[in-house]
Amino acid sequence: MKAGIVGLPNVGKSTLFNSLSNAKAQSANFPFCTIEPNIGVVNVPDPRLEMLESLVNPERVVPATVDIVDIAGLVKGASKGEGLGNQFLGNIRETDAILHVLRCFDDDNVVHVDGNIDPIRDKETIDIELQLKDLESVEKKMDKTKRAAKTGNKEAQREFAVLEQLKTGLESGTSVRALTITEEDRTDFVKPMQLITDKPVMYVCNVDEGSAVSGNAHVDRVKEAVKDENAEVLVLAVGIEADIAELDDYEERQLFLEDIGLEEAGAGKLIRSAYRLLNQQTYFTAGKKEVRAWTVRVGATAPQAAGVIHTDFERGFIRAEVIKYDDFVHYGSEAKVRDAGKLNVEGKEYIVKDGDIMNFRFNV
Repeated sequence: MKAGIVGLPNVGKSTLFNSLSNAKAQSANFPFCTIEPNIGVVNVPDPRLEMLESLVNPERVVPATVDIVDIAGLVKGASKGEGLGNQFLGNIRETDAILHVLRCFDDDNVVHVDGNIDPIRDKETIDIELQLKDLESVEKKMDKTKRAAKTGNKEAQREFAVLEQLKTGLESGTSVRALTITEEDRTDFVKPMQLITDKPVMYVCNVDEGSAVSGNAHVDRVKEAVKDENAEVLVLAVGIEADIAELDDYEERQLFLEDIGLEEAGAGKLIRSAYRLLNQQTYFTAGKKEVRAWTVRVGATAPQAAGVIHTDFERGFIRAEVIKYDDFVHYGSEAKVRDAGKLNVEGKEYIVKDGDIMNFRFNV
């Protein structure tokens, strides 16, 4: 799973990246500070993992993770190769979701590429460039599909109709994710194209310390602008998050957070939100050697979940032994759960639930 941090130059992307991961991207007060995309592997905060650790006392604990990619800033004309446009667009195409950072703070000491603070204009600048790049991809696909459609190929005709819908939407300034397209058409024709504006998006409003709790007028404008996009808006004081990330002591971090009126660091909220944005959930394996959180898409079957551990597990799947997290915590061990008759044996059709504790039986 990979989420890309994007935005105009100098809006706080690299500072956010630094606060999320142990990797330290260069962060400076000038555009194009980040040239090559930096990648950080970030743990998904999950108190259930800590509870399982306390009950099982394993040799090691392995959390679920999300890859966070810090991508070079984009400018007007990127779709035509301006700035680092082509490189930027190539990097973002490889991600699964977009974390779009918008500058929502005023500070004369931090330059803005367009001279003044306007998060809506900034959002539209990036939206337009991404839409133009997608439009280019759609038009190329249309040229190929049109020839087959003219021969009477029914599937090509169906695809061409979808491409026309994409073209019309993009030309009107609507991102692909916001277009009304049937799930079947999305699966058959849209998803394989890996269009940038089809990726799920979260808007991260980078605010000053005084706005970290309740936001500000800039944030209110962003929320109003994206209300019809089915997108999440997260308010973070990115500079403060970076300071919190530098503190090694847990109590120090909590005192820092209390001083500015926050219950938890925004980094944790962002990672959990990114996890949901990617339509992922967690199941656990819990034994003396290892307690581990595994990532699986929402709606996955038991064999598919087994395949996350090893392809042989899916190929030779026989059954899954499933314990609900709450039952495990209540009884305190797998043995006691078995004795209480709360361990369920599930077959190939079982749909995995978030928090399931699973053992797999397989034969290859």
